[in-house]
Amino acid sequence: MFESIGFNFLQVIVVLFLSPLLKGILSRWKERLQSKKGPSIFQVYYDIWKLFHKDQVFSHTSTWIFRFTPYLVFVAPIFVTLLIPVLTAYPLFFAFMGDMVGGGFVLALAGFFASLAAVDTSNPYGAMGASRTRMVSFLAEPVFMMVFFTVAFVAGSTIPYIVQQYWVASPSNFLAPSHVLVVVAFFMLIVAETGSIPVDNPSGHFELAMIDESKSLEYSGKGAALMKWGSAMKLYVLFSIFSNVLVAPWGLAVDREIGSVLLAIPVTFLKLLVVGAVLVIVESSFSKLRLFRITEFLGVAFIVSIAAVLTRLLEF
Repeated sequence: MFESIGFNFLQVIVVLFLSPLLKGILSRWKERLQSKKGPSIFQVYYDIWKLFHKDQVFSHTSTWIFRFTPYLVFVAPIFVTLLIPVLTAYPLFFAFMGDMVGGGFVLALAGFFASLAAVDTSNPYGAMGASRTRMVSFLAEPVFMMVFFTVAFVAGSTIPYIVQQYWVASPSNFLAPSHVLVVVAFFMLIVAETGSIPVDNPSGHFELAMIDESKSLEYSGKGAALMKWGSAMKLYVLFSIFSNVLVAPWGLAVDREIGSVLLAIPVTFLKLLVVGAVLVIVESSFSKLRLFRITEFLGVAFIVSIAAVLTRLLEF
């Protein structure tokens, strides 16, 4: 039991300290793909360190929601990390504490409070961005539910470790059309949830066009550091679910030797970089959609998830 708990917390440490590196590498790749020099891959670490050493400034109109939200945004991905296979192919101590639906609820709760915090300061740009964020989330949540329903229908469970073992059990399961469609729908959700092009431009800081960035617009000091770090961990967690549960459930430690678990760290990180490379190519190949075209993008994702269910029914 203690060994399982130890590996669980090792997963948390990996997500804590490698998530800024993942985000930094993707930012560097995107800039290089656009023929720019780009920041250092360690720039996110520098930013977080700098922000932790700065004072916080609070609006006099803000309430406890504004002060509480950075901690929730920071803790939510850590909680989900306890439920998903980050390093091991076998369930750990907290694996059955919640399923993918519960993990999605926790991430959605953090996003909801971040939107409330953006409105809490009475900054008009924060409220504008928060309303757009809620529009995207409102459209993305049905897709999430359909993806989870399809996974439960196909694999017989929404526990990430059980789903992962189902894909590994047989190549026919992995290559089934329903599985391919679920992967496509979930990737489109990652694009929407991480504020990537074509849904949003994470490097854009024009207030009138902000969506995801508006949630941390009014934060400074430690609050801004926690928001930035939490965003990086959310990206790492979503990539881990995508690669370790749905797309390539290999490379994880299959035995309980500490050496195997440590070896899984670079292997799984390399898989996340492959997923990140695909995301960078997508971001660099499309332009940002107009606000009301985002509904069409997420509508396509919903149709793909519905097609996955119907395809699964025809496979029987």
